[in-house]
Amino acid sequence: MTDVALRHAVNGRPLEGPWPAGTEVALFGMGCFWGAERRFWEHPGVWVTAVGYAGGHVPNPTYEQVCTGRTGHAEVVRVVFEPSAVRFEDLLALFWEGHDPTQGMRQGNDVGPQYRSLLGWTTEAQRIAAEASRETYGEALRRAGYGPITTEVVAAPRFWPAEEYHQQYLAKHPWGYCGLGGTGVAYPSAAQR
Repeated sequence: MTDVALRHAVNGRPLEGPWPAGTEVALFGMGCFWGAERRFWEHPGVWVTAVGYAGGHVPNPTYEQVCTGRTGHAEVVRVVFEPSAVRFEDLLALFWEGHDPTQGMRQGNDVGPQYRSLLGWTTEAQRIAAEASRETYGEALRRAGYGPITTEVVAAPRFWPAEEYHQQYLAKHPWGYCGLGGTGVAYPSAAQR
């Protein structure tokens, strides 16, 4: 069993719930989860975030196991958000713009299946929005000269929390490593489509 944090190091909210009624959950894999998590916890309407592993076949993996590339897990951020305060499409834009979703099993210099792009939905409305956003952003990337999106858009797989020291890592270590970078291609607004 991994050493799991109970509360968010930035906002003090419970990482494993209970969460307020009406909140929704989604998983976002954008490569290294440290920088990805910070992007989401700073966004208005996000209630709490946690980093962890999802999409693989090893139960309750450790970071060291995931780094071997043999567990099948991706590094992900579990985002609990309030739909009354933030649109899911805004979180999708943050996701697409925050990394390069065309790189397959890598993000920049971080190479391996744990760094792949993954978008895990938990409601039918999220699924519809996620799939539509992949098409929308894929077209914007194509116009900018990028290849096809390799992101897995799937029903959210089981989330295994990462070790306590990974949670809100960049709040605890402000100068820590973050290799996260986008393509520079903006997610088209509704007016642009």
